[in-house]
Parts: sequence; C-alpha cells; structure tokens
Amino acid sequence: MDERKRIVFNQESEEDRVYSLSLRPGKIDEFIGQQALIQNLKVSMEAAKQRKEPCEHMLFSGPPGLGKTSLAYLVGHEMSARITATSGPAIERAGDLIGILTNLEYGDILFIDEIHRLSKVVEEFLYPAMENFQIDFVVDQGPYAKTINFNLKPFTLIGATTRSGLLASPLRDRFGIFHHLDFYANEDLALIVSNSAKKLNIPTEEQAASEIAKRSRGTPRIANRLLRRVRDYAQVKTNNNRITTAVVNEAMKTLGIDEIGLDEKDRRLLRVIDENYKGGPVGVEALAATLNEEVDTIVDVIEPYLLKIGFLRRSPRGRELTESSLSHVKSSSYQKQKSQKELF
Repeated sequence: MDERKRIVFNQESEEDRVYSLSLRPGKIDEFIGQQALIQNLKVSMEAAKQRKEPCEHMLFSGPPGLGKTSLAYLVGHEMSARITATSGPAIERAGDLIGILTNLEYGDILFIDEIHRLSKVVEEFLYPAMENFQIDFVVDQGPYAKTINFNLKPFTLIGATTRSGLLASPLRDRFGIFHHLDFYANEDLALIVSNSAKKLNIPTEEQAASEIAKRSRGTPRIANRLLRRVRDYAQVKTNNNRITTAVVNEAMKTLGIDEIGLDEKDRRLLRVIDENYKGGPVGVEALAATLNEEVDTIVDVIEPYLLKIGFLRRSPRGRELTESSLSHVKSSSYQKQKSQKELF
C-alpha cells in the first residue's frame, strides 16, 4: 500500500493542503490545544511589539500534522508581517536563498518547512543572515574573485521540523525561541473536529466528534481527514449529511480503522510480532523482511504511534509487544502462552 493513501498517515496530501487553508485558525486565540506553547508565544510577540522589533527567530518541532505551519502563519498575522514560505528541499543552492533574503522587508517572516533537509552549504549560508542580518557571497572566479557583503533588513526566520535531532547545533543555537508540539488530547481534538465541521457546514453530533477524535492518533490533520471521509460516507450511504455516532462507527469499519485509530497496517505489524516472533524481541530488519516493507517505512511511519500509546517497546535486542497491545489484538497464541505460564 502506498503510505500516502493511508487514511491515518500523518503526512500532508494535496487534499489536506486545499482544506487546511479554510480550516486554519485565523487568530492565535482560535488555536486549540498546546496551551503552554501558545501562552509563551503570546508573551514573545507582545514583547517584540512593545520594543517595535521583529520577533526572535523561532523553531517549531514535533510530529507532522500538529500545527507548525499554522503557528507560523498566526505569528505573521499577529505581528502584521508579510510571510514568505518555502521548504528545505526547495532551496537547492545558496543562490536560491539569496534571492529570497534580499527581497525581505523589515519585520518580514521567512518560513522554512522541513528545515532539517537544507543542504549543508545553504545551512551555513544562513548563519550570518540569522545572526548579523548579513550575507557574504563570492562573485567571479580565480584571481578575479571577490567577496561582497550585503546587509539584510532585520527579519524573523521561522523553521519547522519533524526531526530536530537532524539539525546542526550551530543552526539550532541561532534560534532564540524553541517550541515543541506534542500530540493532542482527545478533548482538544473533539473541539477541533466540531469547529472544522461548522466551517465545512457539516451537522455533527458532539458524541460523533468525540468518536472521530479517539481515532485521530492525537493529530489534528488526521482528525480533519477522518471528518471528510465520514462526511462522504454519510452523504452516500445515508442520503443525509448529518454525522452521528452510528455513522462514524460504520464509516470507520469500512475504512478498517478501529476505536483507537489503528489501521490494518498497524494491526498486521502487531500480529506478525506476536505470531511469528512470539511477542518479540525481533530486529527491525527481520520484521521488515517478514512484512515485505522498507525499514524506513516501519521506523518512520508505522512505529511512532504504536510507541506513543505503549503498544510497542524498543529494546537493544529489537521490537517487543506490550501487554496492552497483546490484549488489543486478542491474540489466541498469547492467551495460550499465558495459560501455560500460570501452570508452572
């Protein structure tokens, strides 16, 4: 299965990009969840406003789909600043960055998504731009080469990363404000679903929103995606756009998503560890070979949520199932093994 076609996959699809524009909060006070982060961010922005200065450079880290891009645009809105958005893979050469930086006005915001994927050359080019608002570039070659210093107008760089550990220390240290986004509580996700349903003009019961939230893996992006799939089911199967708890449960069955957000790919990994490797430990290479998956797919796509909810444990010897995961999949082999241990 193409990972991008998984309903509960937290990478952004083209459909997500279209809907995110209409569902994105317009003001910082409309942002749901991450309350400690929001309060600290408000203080930083208010202090910068009082000093009539641009905000310090900011770095938002955390798993995909939690709102890093939304926060960058909210900072731009609150600071009444123009925002220029790009991504790490899109800036291939230092020359690409020169054009962006020299076009920034005083107080503008440069947002770089996936900033950990900047090339080393581009990354080092950012250091003086962030620290002294200067860039140095070489023109001509050989004996005619000369370095030109160009002063930039003070700006704010906002970086977003899903893997802050891959950032070089010199780059990470140049961010004055660092915030980590964590997975959302079900209560916050239910509120996000309800708000999104209102914006999309979808009548949704409060309990139905809670049922969608429970299956959203702590991620607003997945919550909004599930809401759209349930809306489609309600429209086609019930000839009624109203979303009820019964409609959510039926739609989730057809999508193969259980009550805690696991899909067949997650359950298959748990079954393989249980049935083929007696609950583990098993090395990730052996697991990838058995599942006919790439190691990166298991490590980056399937494992994170299972680790978060305590269904999987990493040890020096490999991956192991926990009691809660064995109970969830109702493994007959586990029940048999448990009974045999009790006899002795």
